[in-house]
Amino acid sequence: MNKAIITVVGQDTVGIIARVCTYLSDRNVNVLDISQTIIDGFFNMMMIVDVAAAKTEFGAMVDDLEALGEEIGVRIRCQKEEIFTKMHRV
Repeated sequence: MNKAIITVVGQDTVGIIARVCTYLSDRNVNVLDISQTIIDGFFNMMMIVDVAAAKTEFGAMVDDLEALGEEIGVRIRCQKEEIFTKMHRV
């Protein structure tokens, strides 16, 4: 399994989860876990995904998700699990 972490942060609007999940589904990326909260109108989501069978190269997917975020008014980051883990070690 080749895992990645996707974070989405921004003003809450209708369809954020649907747009991100549709993008991932179209590229054969499996969502393993998802957590989302809305606090005072601000949307925050974290996803763990399996990119092993992805139809899109990882770097292109990172760029596509950033562009999708700009389009829908949120910030989307996608990182390989090992990089995310190393960056957030205490």
